[in-house]
Amino acid sequence: MSRIKRFYELGELGHNKVEDLLKKAKSSETSFNPRRLEGKVLATLFLNPSLRTLTSFQASMARVGGSTFVVSPEMSIHGLETMDGIVMDGRAAEHIREAVPAIASYADVIGIRALAKGFNLAHDVSDADFIEIQSLCDIPVINMESAIHHPCQSLADWKSLDDMSIPRKGGKIVVSWVYHPDPLSHSVPGDTIHMAAMRGMNVTLLRPSGFELSNYIMDRARETAALTGGSVVETDDRDEALKDANVLYVRSWMSSEDYGKKLADRNRRNELRDWCVDHSWFKHTHDNCRFMHSLPVRRGVEVLDEVLDSRLSAVTLQARNRMYTQMAVLDELLRTDKQSS
Repeated sequence: MSRIKRFYELGELGHNKVEDLLKKAKSSETSFNPRRLEGKVLATLFLNPSLRTLTSFQASMARVGGSTFVVSPEMSIHGLETMDGIVMDGRAAEHIREAVPAIASYADVIGIRALAKGFNLAHDVSDADFIEIQSLCDIPVINMESAIHHPCQSLADWKSLDDMSIPRKGGKIVVSWVYHPDPLSHSVPGDTIHMAAMRGMNVTLLRPSGFELSNYIMDRARETAALTGGSVVETDDRDEALKDANVLYVRSWMSSEDYGKKLADRNRRNELRDWCVDHSWFKHTHDNCRFMHSLPVRRGVEVLDEVLDSRLSAVTLQARNRMYTQMAVLDELLRTDKQSS
């Protein structure tokens, strides 16, 4: 099987390559060569802050003998300009067009985190900002979350579902909007729906009116489900959505109707504070239904302690699997044929 040149989103890898990465990730739990990628360097550029993505990539690279350096405009330099055609007489000391090629020249692979700006839905769905930054690199690129994709999270979640023996074909996952005070991007819910469709699951998007995901996200997931034997539906009926669910995966995202309109979005979401997960959400689910969230999570806002601290919660498993699946991705991108396993 040919090796991948970048890790941008699961869909472009294809099912066989995803399965190959999952197999590598599973083996990394019990056996790996601590010098496998010795001498290799991972650069990470965080245009937005992170906890799990930053630390899990550092741990992933360290476990296989490589090294990592982190660049963040808020931590490392005095501002990084991303707009084209601008006169740089403000705070930013460097333009991304010079910064990224320089950073990439010091490394063998680069991870980039550049989230949605949240002003224009069509622009964010196109992922234009990430694609432009990626074009400045002449080494393999890992998408550490962009405006519309989060493949690192989705690959880890796929492994977590396998680890919990959640059925692929016939398994039911509900991806639900929950209240959050801030307008978050569509990347996690969109990629979660698509990942579950790739597994052949029956997917239900549960959301209040005005928080529908874009046609691009839904059409893509439905097309994939048609190929894998799964299904994708959406509703605002909580009881109906959760009936016989094997997994409840929650995440907040900004309103599609009020996208880019912060006040209108805030007013719309403030009327939906009751969209907070408690045990009552599980009254119609499968007996062994599991709770998933990509983290960070706001306790008492998105979900109550009674769920997060219960046997239902898989959030720690999801976080740990970030490391194992990213070890597999790094191996795929960096290992040469001469390097032993």
